[in-house]
Amino acid sequence: MEEDPGAPRPPGPSRSSPRTTGPGERLALNGMGSFDWDLAGGTLDLDPAALVVFDLDPAEFDGTPEGVAVRIPAEDAVRLSQTVFGAMEAEEETYGSYFMVRRRDGRDQWTHAQGRILRDREGRGQRIVGIVRDATAELAHSMLLRKLEAARAKQTTIVQRTTEALSRAVTVDDVTATLTGAGALERLGADGLALALVENGALRIIALSGETLEVLSERKFTRLDGSLPLAQAILTRKARFATSLATLAEEFPLLGSYLRRIRYDAAAYLPLIAQAKAIGGLVLFYRRRTEFSPEERNLCLGLAGIVAQSLQRALLFDQEREFATGLQAAMLPRRIPEITGGEIAVRYHSAWSGREVGGDWYDVIALPRDRVGIVVGDVQGHDTHAAAIMGQLRIALRAYAGEGHPPSTVLARASRFLAELDTERFATCTYAQVDLETGGVRACRAGHLGPLIRHTDGRTGWPNLRGGLPLGLASAFEQEDFPETRLDLVPGETLVLCTDGLVEEPAASITTGMEALAHAVRSGPQEAGALADHLLDRLWERWGSGDDVALLVLRRAPDPGTHRAPRIHQYVHQADPEGLSEARFALRQALRDWGVPELADDVEVAAGELLVNALLHTDGGAVLTMEVLPEPVRRIRLWVKDRSSVWPRRRSPGEAATTGRGLLLVDALATHWGVESRGEGKAVWCEFDAPAGT
Repeated sequence: MEEDPGAPRPPGPSRSSPRTTGPGERLALNGMGSFDWDLAGGTLDLDPAALVVFDLDPAEFDGTPEGVAVRIPAEDAVRLSQTVFGAMEAEEETYGSYFMVRRRDGRDQWTHAQGRILRDREGRGQRIVGIVRDATAELAHSMLLRKLEAARAKQTTIVQRTTEALSRAVTVDDVTATLTGAGALERLGADGLALALVENGALRIIALSGETLEVLSERKFTRLDGSLPLAQAILTRKARFATSLATLAEEFPLLGSYLRRIRYDAAAYLPLIAQAKAIGGLVLFYRRRTEFSPEERNLCLGLAGIVAQSLQRALLFDQEREFATGLQAAMLPRRIPEITGGEIAVRYHSAWSGREVGGDWYDVIALPRDRVGIVVGDVQGHDTHAAAIMGQLRIALRAYAGEGHPPSTVLARASRFLAELDTERFATCTYAQVDLETGGVRACRAGHLGPLIRHTDGRTGWPNLRGGLPLGLASAFEQEDFPETRLDLVPGETLVLCTDGLVEEPAASITTGMEALAHAVRSGPQEAGALADHLLDRLWERWGSGDDVALLVLRRAPDPGTHRAPRIHQYVHQADPEGLSEARFALRQALRDWGVPELADDVEVAAGELLVNALLHTDGGAVLTMEVLPEPVRRIRLWVKDRSSVWPRRRSPGEAATTGRGLLLVDALATHWGVESRGEGKAVWCEFDAPAGT
């Protein structure tokens, strides 16, 4: 059975027929000979024409299949053997197969063998006789078609992979990263690459990839005057294919010093045309290339078109982004006022969504009586309209705050202002007035995330900040009630305000983001600016860039006292079950550091009693302060400050009473104690004499 000549198959051992004369010599002229293979004797007889086909010297040929196999590559020999013995096992009468013969001059010659299997009476193969011929001319056209098809398939793959990779590029940086990243040169079918943009009549190289091409960065900017091949290609809008860079250097002398240092043989200089405008140029470098076929030239031109379209989109996106962020930045405060008694840091990050800017904002407002107003908010939507509404609302809220109104009034008026605008947008925000001298904070929120506080011992907490409806909606529903919450910020504590873009993770609850923010604040640096950078690095990059982020960090200056008179402060929140134990631990640690650990038990008991009284009988938390008073006699003073103006009263409880002994314990343990008015509340204090010699 004869095989299809269109599917060449490799060889194995072939056996030949006895040499003939006459007709065989005529066959030799046509590249065809005969063979006779004695399977039983293991001999192979080739006629002169067959010897010519196999390029064998009659004096060297030993008349065995192995003598022919020296001309057949191993893989082809195996396939030819499988064809022959497969036909024998299948009891077929004939076989045919294409295989390769490697001639003495190194050329590979396609060869075809066709044989008839002669069997004995039992059907066993005895001899194979047949013909062998040079099939190179026969398969030349087929091989050419196969090479062309393989080249077309490769080019299609290059175009598809490049198009797919660049389809995900949004910015110019994305495009350059795609063209120079891992596997990019292989994807383009090149060995090196240079990418340049036209800017203000000059050519700027923005990307280089490939061994030794870094030398081209020495001319990062080049005048677009045709003195270099890429500039010429851009000016004429015609690609230039150079198969000898040495020859190219003779035409462009400026290029000579660079071409001598790069290790490439050929290059394609391609203009990047988009919307009938030359926006840049692309150079593809190649090694061991002596020509560019028409198909390869078309491939390079196609790649240049793909890159040009991607760059055009990226340039437009970057321009729109610059416009959008510029508009947004113009709506935010240009400078943050300096404050006394603390530090403030603000940060803003925009989502990468073209002209779709958000309405997030922050502000810091200088208020009467050395106070400062801080606000973080978010207008509904992600477009220029949201940014415009944000700018108007920020200015209005700043004006109401500057008039000295309390936070509840400021938000009520801001809500009314937004409701009266010709818009259906609403806004959320948190606004607080801070007195950094006393640490008092008056805050309220309108549908927004409340503040996070980091205490001096590193703990963090979310105060229970009561709130109202978002601005605009509150007035529409006639519920302009924004209850205030009073907080105390002790020296060294930090308050963090942000918009939801910092805590919202895709496909996760906001609680997860809030926990991540608290963890990042706990592990972050103390200084406000460093902490703000730390939070954005940890969280904004983690969640992604799908939403804007406004962040404000305020830290009250620490108050350690002096070396002779150290001091600690701690705020204990009314709803913080760990606050009391943390405060007692802080007191004991401080007394050990100050060299009076023997006072720890008495001070701890007294502090516990005063704190419990404040937390149980007042509306809010308490600030605990302990300090050393060195003159005239060194002693320890303990303060517990709350917002209630009602003074404590020492009672005489009966034997069965379970309360009322707090001040009795303080009186028994302390040397002195008393009560003082402090602003809107009071401070209960007690003193302990330090042991002599400490």
